[in-house]
Amino acid sequence: MIAAVVPAQNEEYRLSRVLEHLLAIDLIDKIFVILNGSNQLTKSEAETYYKLHKQNISLVSFREPLGIDVPRAVGANLAFSAGADYVLFIDGDMVGEYEAEVTALLKQTKERQLDLALCDCYPHNPPLEQYKEALFYYRFLVNKKLGLATQIKIATPSHGPHVISRRMLNIVPWEDYAVPPTLLVHATWHKLKIDLAGSIPHLQLGSSIKDQTHNNLIIETIIGDCLEAICMIHNLPRQRYHEAKMYIGYHSQRRFDLLREFIAGRSM
Repeated sequence: MIAAVVPAQNEEYRLSRVLEHLLAIDLIDKIFVILNGSNQLTKSEAETYYKLHKQNISLVSFREPLGIDVPRAVGANLAFSAGADYVLFIDGDMVGEYEAEVTALLKQTKERQLDLALCDCYPHNPPLEQYKEALFYYRFLVNKKLGLATQIKIATPSHGPHVISRRMLNIVPWEDYAVPPTLLVHATWHKLKIDLAGSIPHLQLGSSIKDQTHNNLIIETIIGDCLEAICMIHNLPRQRYHEAKMYIGYHSQRRFDLLREFIAGRSM
């Protein structure tokens, strides 16, 4: 069974496009939509698709925002409980044309029995040019320290569609699905199979365009997540501080308490 996890917060008029794409991919058996403190328009859009496709779509709605990436952890837990062999993660704002590429990603993951299958979202950029930017540099640094840089370049679970196996669902603490670069560390520690399994250029994903303040916060969030992963690699306490700067971004808004409550409630 292949499940897809779609986090969505206030993605009205975009979420339906994402669901149409996923419903058109025959390899996907179940779609878990995680509404993350969304507005009524987004809720109505999700509910409409749920009513039309109850056999294929499960809908979970949180009144309060969970914070960035925490819905992925919720979806991972739900997919595991449903018996998924593989889980595709794709954001609820990605309205680009990528059905063929995601289908290829899933096929490659299954055929090669990958445990963490990533997408190359910058296939045309010269590597040396990429790493001058802080965000790309830290992504590369994590992969280099894990011995993966030649293999996956700057690919990361923080960005673009990616797939994990049930073997990985059995191993990784649920909270770390909300800090995506740490998945690379867990997979390496447990000698799981990590590789690129597809290529979807960033612009093709069709992610919503936000203002520069949001972009800066996202960059800080991912860099901070990478710093946590680097601490794990060196068996140090996890922190988000480097070269006289603290990289918090949206991390402070991640509601790990609500995630723990949700998982505890399901295990009772």
